[in-house]
Amino acid sequence: MPPEPIPHASPTALPGFAATGRIDELRATEYRHLDTAGQVYLDYAGAGVAAQAQVREHHDRLLAGLYGNPHSENPSSAAAGSLVESARRAVLDFFRADPSEYAVVFTPNASGACRLVGEAYAFGRAAPLVLTWDNHNSVNGIREYARAAGAAVRYVPLSGPELRVAESDLTRVLDASRGGRWGRGRRGLFAYPAQSNFSGVQHPLGWVELAHQHGYDVLLDAAGFAPTNRLDLSVVRPEFVCLSWYKLFGYPTGVGALLARRDALARLRRPWFAGGTIRAVSVQGDWHRSMDDESAFEDGTLNFLSIPDVEFGLRWLDSIGVDLVHARVGLLTEWLLARLTTLRHASGQPLVQVYGPTTGAGRGGTVTFNLRDPDGVLVDERLVARESAAAGFALRTGCFCNPGAGEGAFGISRDSLRRRLLARVDTIDRYLAELRLPTGGAVRVSFGLASTATDAERFVDFVQSTYLDRGVGVEAPLPPRLRC
Repeated sequence: MPPEPIPHASPTALPGFAATGRIDELRATEYRHLDTAGQVYLDYAGAGVAAQAQVREHHDRLLAGLYGNPHSENPSSAAAGSLVESARRAVLDFFRADPSEYAVVFTPNASGACRLVGEAYAFGRAAPLVLTWDNHNSVNGIREYARAAGAAVRYVPLSGPELRVAESDLTRVLDASRGGRWGRGRRGLFAYPAQSNFSGVQHPLGWVELAHQHGYDVLLDAAGFAPTNRLDLSVVRPEFVCLSWYKLFGYPTGVGALLARRDALARLRRPWFAGGTIRAVSVQGDWHRSMDDESAFEDGTLNFLSIPDVEFGLRWLDSIGVDLVHARVGLLTEWLLARLTTLRHASGQPLVQVYGPTTGAGRGGTVTFNLRDPDGVLVDERLVARESAAAGFALRTGCFCNPGAGEGAFGISRDSLRRRLLARVDTIDRYLAELRLPTGGAVRVSFGLASTATDAERFVDFVQSTYLDRGVGVEAPLPPRLRC
C-alpha cells in the first residue's frame, strides 16, 4: 500500500512558518552549540537549552560584583538580597500576577514546590485530594501526605485514545468528594498538569475555576506548559503553581518556584522549620516563630548566585516572545504528527503508534509513540534509545514519571493491578511480565524554543531509514529497566 501523500514535504512549507524565522536566526547565533557534532536535540520536555547570552550574563555578573549570603546585613549580602527580590518581581511580572495577591517561593525545582504544598496542606477527613491520572510523579506523591492525614484520595481517569480527561468525569469526582462524609463547602486540593509530560495534551485552564466552584484549592503543574505557552495569572488564578526554570530556558538548573496566592500560602502549616524560615527559636523553651512571608518556605540559604539568572532568562524569553515560540513549536508538532501517522510498512501495518492526540489541536509540542515492525509487533523502546543515541538524537524513552498516562495509553486495567499481584513485584521488568505487556514504555520527542525544521526532518528520516520494513530480529541484550 503506497503511503498517503503529505501536503507539506517540509515544515518550512507550512503556512505561517516563515513568520517564525527569528528562531532560525537565534539558532545560528545564540544556540549554535546545538549543532556541534551533528547532534539533534529533541528533549525539551526534559530540559530547555541555554542561550550563550545567558551564560555570558552569569559570568559577567559574578566577575563584576561580590555577593554573599542574603541572611546577613553586610554589603555583599545586601547585593545578593537585592537581586533575589528583583527576580521575584520579574517572575510576577512575567506571569502577570498581582504582587498583592501572589508570592514567589524559590525552590530547588517543580518537585520541591509540590512537596511544599503536600507537606503543609491541611488535608483531613473533610479535605480530600483529587488528582487526574495524567500527573507527574512529583504531583502523585502528594497523595502520601494526604493519606497520612486521613484524607481521601480520588483519581479522575483518562478516556479515549487522545488520553484526555472528560470534564464530566472531573465534575463527578469533585462532586463526590464534596458530598457524603466530607460535607459541602469544605476545602480540598485538586492537582493537575496544564500540559501532560507524557502525551502533550493540554488540559483546560478553565478547570481552575471549575474546581473553585466546587470548593477546591488548585495546584497547577505548569512545568511542561509554561516553556511554550502564556500563563496569565490575572485571568487564571490557581492557589498554587509549580515550575522549574530550566524547563523554560535551560539555565539555571537547581532552581524552581512555587507561585502561591498569599491567602492560600497563609493557610499552609509546615511540619518543620529550618534556617532562614523563622524569626526566632528557643531550644530550652521549645518554641519558634515562623516568618510571615514567602521566606517561611525557603529552607536554608537560597541559591543566590543562580536566582538572578531566572530574571535574565525571563527577560530573554520575553524578548523572543512566548507567542512566537508557541507558533514555531505548534507548526513543527503538527508536521511531525502528520508524517509519523502516515508511515506504513509494505505489509500495510502502520510504523508508528502515537499515544495522545494525532493532530495539533489542544496539545503541546510533546509527542509520545512506539514503533511497530511489519507484523505489528512493538519495537522495544530500549532498542530505540540505543539506536537513536548512536545516530546523535537526544530524546527520551521509558515511562516519563507519569504512570497514570502510561496505564491509560497501554490499556492497563484496575483488575490487572490487583494488590496481590503488585505485592510480589520487585523490578520493573517483573512488573511488565506479570501484566503481560510487550514493552515498558515509549519514545518521546519534544520541541522547544530553539527547534528548527531540520531537527524534525532529520528525525523523520532516521525513523524511516532505520525501522521501515525492518523486522525485530535478534538483537543484542538490552539493559534492565531501572526506574519509572
